[in-house]
Amino acid sequence: MSGGIKNWPEGERPREKLLQIGASALSDAELLALILGSGDAASGRSALDLGRELLVEFQALRSLADASCAEMQRVKGIGPAKATSLKAALELAGRIKGQDRPIESFTRFTSASQVFEHLNFEFRDRRKEYFMALLLDGKNRIIKRVQISEGSLNQSIVHPREVFNVAVRESAAAMILLHNHPTGDPTPSPEDLEVTRRLSEAGELMGIKVLDHIIIGDGAFYSFTERGHL
Repeated sequence: MSGGIKNWPEGERPREKLLQIGASALSDAELLALILGSGDAASGRSALDLGRELLVEFQALRSLADASCAEMQRVKGIGPAKATSLKAALELAGRIKGQDRPIESFTRFTSASQVFEHLNFEFRDRRKEYFMALLLDGKNRIIKRVQISEGSLNQSIVHPREVFNVAVRESAAAMILLHNHPTGDPTPSPEDLEVTRRLSEAGELMGIKVLDHIIIGDGAFYSFTERGHL
């Protein structure tokens, strides 16, 4: 159907459709159109057209959510205002999902599967690697969750100094390390094995035990402790 959305039959306009039958009835492109608010007057494309083009460009909402504003603006008709509106809306959606099962202070985990269950949804679709540490007290209860680095795991960005500085400040007695694999395969790389070895050795010297290192993949995880590496 051509022309702006305002020229469409009322029952087919995303805004009116949402009001009448609810947000769950709208497609991804229709929801994006509502966030964008307007189309591209220069080309005559509607907001829905732009929404569809964003989905074609980024292939999935998760990829769109991970994109920078500059990357979004590669789609013709998406300027700074539309890109920032998209980024803000998708960031809020991600925060809500991350709060579905938050890790509360003094939560106590007894297995790697419990950690995976709490964090799988947050990390499973990310396009970058994120390295985190769960700092624990003497009873293995969570004191704090700390992001150590962002990007491919290697010895230069995950240095024992960066990990244990924050652990000492928080008076942690132990920690659980975790990171995600954007490929979806949680099998550890040689770099993962080496970083884990170095951090475990540093923990022994510091008196802050590394209880586990968990790699989160797509619906699966790898526990260094359960596999006998820690």
